[in-house]
Amino acid sequence: MKVVLQNVTKKFPASGKKGEDVVAVNDFTFEIPDGELIGLLGPSGCGKSTTLSLICGLQKPTSGKILFGEDDVTETPPEHRGVGLVFQNYALYPHLTVLQNILFPLENLKGKNKLSKDEMKKRAYAAASLVQIEGLMERRPSELSGGQQQRVAIARALVKMPRVLLLDEPLSNLDARLRLQTREEIRRIQKETGITTVFVTHDQEEAMSISDRIVVMKDGVVQQIGKPQDVYDDPKNLFVAKFLGTPPISVFEGEVKNGALCIGKDVVLKLKNAKDGKVYVGVRPEGFIPEKNGALHCKLKGVEVMGRDISILSENEASQNPVIRSIVSADSKRDIDVSAETVAFSLKPHKVFLFDHESEERIAFDVL
Repeated sequence: MKVVLQNVTKKFPASGKKGEDVVAVNDFTFEIPDGELIGLLGPSGCGKSTTLSLICGLQKPTSGKILFGEDDVTETPPEHRGVGLVFQNYALYPHLTVLQNILFPLENLKGKNKLSKDEMKKRAYAAASLVQIEGLMERRPSELSGGQQQRVAIARALVKMPRVLLLDEPLSNLDARLRLQTREEIRRIQKETGITTVFVTHDQEEAMSISDRIVVMKDGVVQQIGKPQDVYDDPKNLFVAKFLGTPPISVFEGEVKNGALCIGKDVVLKLKNAKDGKVYVGVRPEGFIPEKNGALHCKLKGVEVMGRDISILSENEASQNPVIRSIVSADSKRDIDVSAETVAFSLKPHKVFLFDHESEERIAFDVL
C-alpha cells in the first residue's frame, strides 16, 4: 500500500495566553512506495512520533492530506484505516494469554469483517509463526522476556493483515543483543509480508540497518530523504552529517583561503572552485589516514584496539568535538607511535564535507 503525505502540518495550541502554537510537523510532503520499510529518524521532539500518529489517525493534521493508495484517509478514523501499530511499551494485556492478546483485535471485528472462531485462531497462529512464538501461546506476558513480549506485540499488529504497519520505537526497552536480534526479525517479517512499514526511532544505527529509505527530521521539518548509505555519504547539511554515524563525524572550524582548505594553521586540502571564507569541516571517522607527513596535526590522547580496527583518540583546538575518534585498520598500528605527543593525518577527500558557516548547508568542492 502506497502512503502519501501532502503538505502535512500539525500544530498544537499554545499552553499559555501569550504563547505560540507548537508546530510538531511542518509542511511534510513524502511518498512511501508500496512494500518499502521507511525509517523516521531524528532527536526527541523532532516530530517523528507525531507523524506516525497522523498516518494512523490518532492525530488529525492541521492542514494537508494523507492518502493510502488513491484513497484520502485524512478524516478516516484509525479503526477504518487498516493499520497495525506497535508501541514502545508493548501495551499487552497482562491478564490475557499470548493467544488471547493476539486474538483481541480480531474479536472486535464486526459486520462483514467478522470472523469465525476457527478463522481467528488460524490467523493468530499464522501471525505467531511469522514471529516464531507459536510455542508460547498459553503463557501470559509476565512469563515472557522483553524480546518475546515485543514479538507478541508485532504478531497482534500483523494478525489484522494491515495495509500499513507502524512501529513506534519498538526496540527501546530491549538490551543491546536483543535489539540487534529483534531488528533483524522485523526486517525479515517485513520482507516476507511485503507490508508497507514505517519505523520510528532516534537510533540512527537501527534506522540505517533495516530501512529501504530514511527520513531525517529536525524540529518538525524534513532535513533529508534517501537511502541510508546515500544520506551518510552525501549529507545535505551539518545537522544530518552530525546525526548520522557512529562514532560521530568530527567537525572543525575551518577556512578556505586562495584555494586551500585550512584547519587552524594546517593546510589539509588543495581545492578548486571553492569560495574563500569560514566553513565548518566535517571528517568521517574513517576519513583519517595516520601518516608521518600528514597535513592535519592533532594532540594524541590514546589508542583503543578493537580487534580488526583501531580507534585513535586525539584533540585539536579547531575541533568542535571534545575528542576526535579516527577509525583505522589494525594493520595501521605499526605506523602509530603511541608514546608521541602528536599524531598527523592525511584526509580522504571523499570523506571530507564542507558546510557554510552561516546556513550550515553543504558546500560542493573539487580537489586539485
